[in-house]
Amino acid sequence: PALGLFLFTIARDPLRIIILIAGAFFWLVSLLLSSLIWFIAVKASDSRDVPLQKGLLIFGVMFSVLLQETFRFLYYKLLRKAIEGLVALSEDGCSPISIQQMAYVAGVGFGLMSGAFSMINLLADALGPGTVGIHGDSQLYFLTSAFMTMVLIFLHTFWGILFFHGCEHRHWWEIMAVIVMHLAVSGSTFCNPLYVGSLVPSYILMTIAAAWAYLLSGGSAQNLWRFLLCKS
Repeated sequence: PALGLFLFTIARDPLRIIILIAGAFFWLVSLLLSSLIWFIAVKASDSRDVPLQKGLLIFGVMFSVLLQETFRFLYYKLLRKAIEGLVALSEDGCSPISIQQMAYVAGVGFGLMSGAFSMINLLADALGPGTVGIHGDSQLYFLTSAFMTMVLIFLHTFWGILFFHGCEHRHWWEIMAVIVMHLAVSGSTFCNPLYVGSLVPSYILMTIAAAWAYLLSGGSAQNLWRFLLCKS
C-alpha cells in the first residue's frame, strides 16, 4: 500500500519527489540525534541494572517521538519559506504545489523512511541465529511486524496532514493531538509480544487520523460515496 501511494501520487511529479526525499532526510536526522542521546545514556549507566535500562529504553522512545515531531515542525517552516520562493518565481504569482499537498508528501516521506528502518531491523533479525517461536513465543513476529510497519507509514502520512494544518491555522490542539497519538502508538509497542495490545490500538488510531485528515483536506461523506460508486 505504501508503495502504491508513492507510485500513483508522487512518482510522476519531480517537485513532490524532492519534498518526499527532504522529508525522509528530516526524519533520518531526528532518528540519528535520538539514537545518539540514547546510546550515550546507556553507556553512562549501569548495564546490569535491568529496571534502569528498561526506563532508559522508554525514555529513548518517548524522546525520539518528541524529536520527530520537532523536526516535522522545522520541516513545515522550511516548506513555508519554499512556497514563498516558488510564488515569487512564478509568472502568475501562484505556487505550483499547495501546502496541503506538501503536508501529504512530507508525511509520506516521514513514513517511508520510518518503514524502511523497521524493515531493515526485521531483516537483521531474520538472519538468525535461532527460530521465531522456538521457546514457545508467538510465531507471528514477522507478520505482525509487517502490519505494524504499514500502520506507522500511514499514520505518519495522516499526522503530516494534521500537523501542517494545525501549524497553518494555529490550531495547536491538532498539533498536540498528533503528538499524543504518536506517543500512544509508540508506547503500545511495549505490550509486545502481546501483539493485540499494540496492533489493535494502532489501527484504531489510524482510522481516526485518516478520517480527520480526510475532512481537513476538504473531503466529505458525499465525495467518498461518489468515489466508491466511481462517479465523477
